[in-house]
Amino acid sequence: MSSNPISPKKLLNSKWSAVQPENKEKHFLITEVEYDEEGVVIYCLMEAVLTQRSFPVSWRVLKDDKYWLTGWR
Repeated sequence: MSSNPISPKKLLNSKWSAVQPENKEKHFLITEVEYDEEGVVIYCLMEAVLTQRSFPVSWRVLKDDKYWLTGWR
């Protein structure tokens, strides 16, 4: 697994591109991030720019560049 460099503290409003877009949804934003008492990420909400469809995503999955690339490409 190759790794995207990512800091949990910089997740909010970060931009992502799907490696294999579905339904013409390629570009995404992280619109919500929730942390526990220790500052560990427990929840992320990702939104498709084109359709505004939102869904939860594990921030650890974003590290895998087989699925996600940082920024809009």
